[in-house]
Amino acid sequence: MMASHKYVALLILLILSSCKKAEDRNHHQYQIVTTTNILADAVKALVRDSAEVESLMAIGVDPHLYKTSQRDLDKLFDADLVIYQGFYLEGKMNEVLKKFARTNQVLSVESYLSPELLLKDEAFENSVDPHLWFDPVTWKEVMRGLAEKLIHIHPGWEAYLLDNLNAYEQQMEQLDVELKEKINRLPADKRILVTAHDAFAYFGKAYGFEVKGLQGLSTLSEPGLNDVTRLVQYISEHRIKAIFSEQSISPRGVKALVEGCRRNGHEVTLAGPLYTDSLGEPDGPAGTYLRMLRYNMEMIVENLR
Repeated sequence: MMASHKYVALLILLILSSCKKAEDRNHHQYQIVTTTNILADAVKALVRDSAEVESLMAIGVDPHLYKTSQRDLDKLFDADLVIYQGFYLEGKMNEVLKKFARTNQVLSVESYLSPELLLKDEAFENSVDPHLWFDPVTWKEVMRGLAEKLIHIHPGWEAYLLDNLNAYEQQMEQLDVELKEKINRLPADKRILVTAHDAFAYFGKAYGFEVKGLQGLSTLSEPGLNDVTRLVQYISEHRIKAIFSEQSISPRGVKALVEGCRRNGHEVTLAGPLYTDSLGEPDGPAGTYLRMLRYNMEMIVENLR
């Protein structure tokens, strides 16, 4: 009998909570929650002031290792729309997001992006490189897909979203021209980028760099001694001037590369950090997606020349 009363009380509490949530939504701006701040930046460029956009992951957080907290779950349940990237970028959140999508409005980039735009991980069958944002052409398609999905949800926003998308695409195209001009200052034989993890394949494809990462696509995998030895040999043989740390990853691995090269008789500079899986502080040089691309390119060209 006592258990029955507890069940009824819990049911009433859930109903009241649901009613309060519906009432709150009637008085509040449309709320969108994204997993990463790079994705939040893309959504903000589209919706601007028409919705409140929040990223679960703070500045400098590694999405590959991120674990969902109770506070995150509360934010997910309070959101009108949840947007995540997929392709196992949010590795440890993946199952939570897929379960959440069964009963809530959730959009993933993975669900709509054309396979032709994706780079595969040669080490693992059917594994996709999730670092899409480093190729502006691919990221433009990500944003077009986001705009299309948001228009489907809010048909009244169509003209506004398309105007914002068009304006942002023009900024991306202008930046792409600027970045290619910067690359022209770097001789072709020096366009070899070595970083803490394998995040720059899309960048390499877009701008003609050979890229090497100490860790794999995900920072869940730890590099072994053989990985370090092979990369030290490669850096030494190619007389690479600088390698790069990353803002969201410990520099321990790349410091081991510097030390290994030194023992090999080759001095290599540890430069960076580059911004890879997270933006920087909002008012800093990498506080937006566009500024992050510009900052990274300047850092790379300056140190490899």
